[in-house]
Amino acid sequence: MSLPGVGECAARPGLRGQVAARCAVGVARVLIKLKPGRLRRVLTVLSRGARPAGRERALAARRAAVAVSVRCAGLGCLQRSVAAALLCRLHGEWPDWCSGFRTRPFGAHAWLEVDGEPVGEGEAIGAFRTVIAVRAAGTARGTGGGRGRG
Repeated sequence: MSLPGVGECAARPGLRGQVAARCAVGVARVLIKLKPGRLRRVLTVLSRGARPAGRERALAARRAAVAVSVRCAGLGCLQRSVAAALLCRLHGEWPDWCSGFRTRPFGAHAWLEVDGEPVGEGEAIGAFRTVIAVRAAGTARGTGGGRGRG
């Protein structure tokens, strides 16, 4: 995956939050080894019954993953996005989980969205086209991919 090129910094959550974040990062590390279609199916199952995540919850989950994992703070966008989605799920919520690519220059990326807007991403995210997405229940777009970002 290709964004961000520079590591992020985030304040460490409390002890309880650190334990949850480390567990989510560990589970995400295992899940990202799955083939893309299987990963999408697993995330779809995990998202069932969850309320759509709010922007603050999704951003806090992303920051927690970044705070406890050097990989998630750097080029590990797939692991970061999966871990953040799992952290949201621990609170009964699910953001839109997205993965996609850009062509010029070629790059792949994974991120979270809330209400169709990327969470914690820079402006460069607009060049990415969503290929695989696991949408929160109740969103108009449903589960699937193919929606362009730019």
